[in-house]
Amino acid sequence: MKQEFDYIVVGGGSAGCVLANRLSACGRYTVCLVEAGPPDRNPWIHLPIGYGKTMFHKTLNWGFYTDPDPGMNGRRIYWPRGRTLGGCSSINGLIYIRGQQADYDDWARQGNAGWGWDDCLPYFRKLESNDLGPAPTRGTDGPLHATSIKTRHPLVDAFIEAGRAHGLPPRQDFNSGEQEGVGYYQLTTHRGLRRSTAVAYLRPARRRPNLTVLTQRHVTAIVLRGRRAAGIRMRTSDGTVQELGARREVLLAAGALNSPQLLQLSGIGPAALLGELGIPVRADVPGVGENLQDHLQVRLIYQVSQPITTNDDLRTLHGKTRLALQWLLYRGGALAVGINQGALFARALDESDRPDIQFHFGTLSADMAGGDVHPFSGCTYSVCQLRPQSRGYVRLRSPDPLQAPSIQPRYLSTELDRRTAIAGVRYARRIADTDPMRRLMAAEFRPGRDVRSDDDVLDFCRAQGATIFHPSGTAKMGPDSDPMAVVDSRLRVRGVDRLRVVDCSVMPTLVSGNTNVPVVMIAERASDMILEDARANA
Repeated sequence: MKQEFDYIVVGGGSAGCVLANRLSACGRYTVCLVEAGPPDRNPWIHLPIGYGKTMFHKTLNWGFYTDPDPGMNGRRIYWPRGRTLGGCSSINGLIYIRGQQADYDDWARQGNAGWGWDDCLPYFRKLESNDLGPAPTRGTDGPLHATSIKTRHPLVDAFIEAGRAHGLPPRQDFNSGEQEGVGYYQLTTHRGLRRSTAVAYLRPARRRPNLTVLTQRHVTAIVLRGRRAAGIRMRTSDGTVQELGARREVLLAAGALNSPQLLQLSGIGPAALLGELGIPVRADVPGVGENLQDHLQVRLIYQVSQPITTNDDLRTLHGKTRLALQWLLYRGGALAVGINQGALFARALDESDRPDIQFHFGTLSADMAGGDVHPFSGCTYSVCQLRPQSRGYVRLRSPDPLQAPSIQPRYLSTELDRRTAIAGVRYARRIADTDPMRRLMAAEFRPGRDVRSDDDVLDFCRAQGATIFHPSGTAKMGPDSDPMAVVDSRLRVRGVDRLRVVDCSVMPTLVSGNTNVPVVMIAERASDMILEDARANA
């Protein structure tokens, strides 16, 4: 007999772990969380600097590649996505950022009632335990820790002083709604360890008798009865096909790539695309997989004049031993803070009324994020545009659920995006050329001083730019008047009953910063909506 639950959550990632905890907390409903990857037992997950290892881990990572992108010289860009309990919160760069107040007010202005800043702020406060202490915009007793970096680094200190010399205010807290400034990031860590949603939300709930957690189950379809989601179909690690029934709802929390893929596999999506692939159309929802947005990062690398970088520590046995002892004895040092420490939010374009670029300043350098460090003292200025206009898509290649979808970001496909990328590189160079940073910079390694004109800088962005791992928007939230909206303001899929999407897919526009904390907020808000609807329909 097919096993049934009240709620089935597809995807044990950043949002899925939140849903599993909150929906099972009252004890009234049975919840099943289904994750394609393994449990989060790998030690590299929990060590903050392990991000460099999990970036390419074949078991913990979906390891997607985009299609050749015309805006990136036809390159295929590597897109890692978490494939373990905790999802991307188990493999990401740990940055604790909400975005700007205006991001959420923009959502509300687009017709998404209940998603303005004032609506979302209580959920941001609910989810966090912020070590900066009580404030009107902060939470202090939530599951997810926002931890300030205690270990100061001379390079980051110089970076901050250079930013201040350019008129940026120093900031401890980038999450009050006002973001412009420079300082150290806060991280999703606690006592020197990563604080993923699997640790923060799922671990405390695992012993509840009404919560079932299944790992290494790849969901291949949503089972529909007429226009109602009735369950899921999945493959186990040995290839066995199983079905689970959902008495109340199926909740997709598989991320901005896998959620639209699963909708399309189930016959929910653009009718023309489904027809081409021979998939029966159960609901013609043209926006499924469209509206793909991502932050493009462009990384400038500098050689440093003193052996004070993480490159220097990682290249020698003495340096590695020192880092290990710092972590083992004090839960501090570079192993406890990950790769990026310096934060900067600024306006690169004169016409911008709020920050349009973000920096992740790192005290190491490598050819790509997560790669081997360079054989010299180096640092990295990673700059990304916060609100790109470029829009791409995620579409099925075939009806085979095990084949990766077609991913086309269309980076740098608008004039504004190209201008902002160029301006961002020039802003990074100005910071590097400002004391006290200038005194520590030996040479610009990449792109190099021969890259001068706007055309040269744009060519560099096309040749070296990459994702900063924030794909969003592929099942966007919107009002009935928007033909491309996939879900309504309560995250219910249009044309299908008892089916919601709860992840980065629903963002109508990308937030101005890292996406992990906003996704946790979305899942907290969605949990309340789901329970409210359950009470109303009791």
